[in-house]
Amino acid sequence: MSSRTPYQGKDRCFGEYKCSSCGRQWMSGNSWANYGQECKECKINVYPFKQTPLEKPDGLDKSDLNKPHPQNLCEKCKKLGRYCRDSRF
Repeated sequence: MSSRTPYQGKDRCFGEYKCSSCGRQWMSGNSWANYGQECKECKINVYPFKQTPLEKPDGLDKSDLNKPHPQNLCEKCKKLGRYCRDSRF
């Protein structure tokens, strides 16, 4: 697979996304190398433009474990057929 994302490691990271079609922006603590997430508005796969480790202390990149991960919009969840954070590599 070619490099489609800034991050190329194996661990989950924090990603920032912007849809090129509608301009919608979002952030996710379930971002992975070379996987995108579907825009809720346009239904197109969007790759993150920025990815950082989850351990950064500045606040924005912490996952809210109470917020459900929209598996139907996550390319990695769809490929695995299950919740991407349950994957063991």
